[in-house]
Amino acid sequence: MPMVTVDGVSRAFADGTTAGAIFDAFYPNRSPRPIAASLYGRVRPLNWAPDTDCGLTLLDYTHDEGRRVYERSLRFLFLLAARDVLPGSRVRIEHSVGYGIYIDMHASLTDAIVARLEERMRALRDADLPLERERWSCEKAVEHFTREGQMDKVRLLSYRPYAHFDMYGCGGLYEYFYGDMLPSTGHVHTFSLLHHAPGIVLQMPSPQAPEVVEPFAERPKLMRAFAESARWYDILGCGNVADLNDMIEAGNLRELVRVSEALQEKSIADIADRIARAGSRAVFVAGPSSSGKTTFTNRLAVQLRVNGLRPVMLSLDNYYRDKREAPLDEEGKPDLERLEALDTDLLGEQLVALFRGETVEIPRFSFHTGGRKPEGQPLHVEADQPILIEGIHGLNPRLAQDVPREYSYRVYISALTTLNLDDHNRIRTTDVRLLRRMVRDYQFRHAPFEDTLAMWPSVRRGEEKFIFPFQEEADIMFNSALPYELSVLKKYAYPMLAQIDESSLYFTKARRLVKFLNYFQTADIENELAPTAILREFIGGCSFYLKPQ
Repeated sequence: MPMVTVDGVSRAFADGTTAGAIFDAFYPNRSPRPIAASLYGRVRPLNWAPDTDCGLTLLDYTHDEGRRVYERSLRFLFLLAARDVLPGSRVRIEHSVGYGIYIDMHASLTDAIVARLEERMRALRDADLPLERERWSCEKAVEHFTREGQMDKVRLLSYRPYAHFDMYGCGGLYEYFYGDMLPSTGHVHTFSLLHHAPGIVLQMPSPQAPEVVEPFAERPKLMRAFAESARWYDILGCGNVADLNDMIEAGNLRELVRVSEALQEKSIADIADRIARAGSRAVFVAGPSSSGKTTFTNRLAVQLRVNGLRPVMLSLDNYYRDKREAPLDEEGKPDLERLEALDTDLLGEQLVALFRGETVEIPRFSFHTGGRKPEGQPLHVEADQPILIEGIHGLNPRLAQDVPREYSYRVYISALTTLNLDDHNRIRTTDVRLLRRMVRDYQFRHAPFEDTLAMWPSVRRGEEKFIFPFQEEADIMFNSALPYELSVLKKYAYPMLAQIDESSLYFTKARRLVKFLNYFQTADIENELAPTAILREFIGGCSFYLKPQ
């Protein structure tokens, strides 16, 4: 009878008692419901049973790892329904949109067909069919997916450095989902389907309200940015990781790098042309952490010079209020991520004065003292000098609201990757940005990977509150993702992540990222990257940040 400890309380359970039953014994009728268990940092499904004394951590929908287990199971439920309603159709699960997932069915869809799909999903859920885990050899998995015509999986699994795979089966359908699942379809309680031509959005709950589906919010600009990137990835022949690995193996990656970099440069030049034509005086650049805002803004400045303009940079950091005046977070500490931490009134007044041809004194904020320096920096701009303002609040309408809208141009930048592991398993944009940040912080800020992992949940909360709600306010979106970047970042990230062991609080995330990176071949193409490439902001060698000799 293993002794199991949960939240500091220990109880003995009969052999074979599952984690789900253990959690039910500790917390009957708990809401939100348990989704998985964590055993010394390793995720375990609810139908797993401990056979020795141990401590378990309950994972629910408020936990990132719990949401990943739920999403995998929901995707399997959708694939089961799609097999029954649209047999033979190719399903490609692409990217997030709010708290939903966009799916391309590669078939003509109508509202009636989508309603039938959702009805079938609910029937399968109500049937409470077991999601059974089986260990297959590599040869058996390859044979199965070859027979099913899923060559994207066949090619990818050939790069996996293990001889066995944990497959999940239900109703004769077998899939590989790169992680643990719920015990049965009956555990996938909350979802809905929305016809969003040409595809479908599979809606899920938010972490704040796990028992109800989050209402869908239209994001046409974001969807267009994803669609444009997916179109180019298709043209470049790099939609899935197997495509990328094949290019590396064949020695053809450099062409992909050159075209990808040229596409980004052309896109930045187009944005500069738009700004010049509009005669915009203030250009606001905003985006989530590690999206490449700083390098993008510098490259945009270069392209504006090509248009005959003389841009100047203005940092929002200098408009921070004294820490004694800053708003406080839930722990009573100064919250520098909230808009109220900035002196927005002063920013607006100074921008308007600059546009009138006046000279103003820009404040200089010291993070060392937590206040402004005694003397500011005088600034005067001419009509041919647009002001580039980079910061997380750049798209918030309350920022510099004294500035007439026709004077401003707003750019949203993020790493909107459309590269998939395979057709049924997407790559999360947040994972790409996290890897970028870990590499950058370690290389240039001497921060261990664990420090970056520790602050990441706070960073993500700030993005959800202060960036994502305003992304549709942008005049244009710029996608900084590159199809090959994970094969470059792997060289820097993998060795450090692999050193994080079970004693670390961040072992779960580190182990997941290690398993994820195992599917990528390492690419050594840094000499192909220009000194102004966005990826150099994270791996080094960016000429914008080199100190003058």
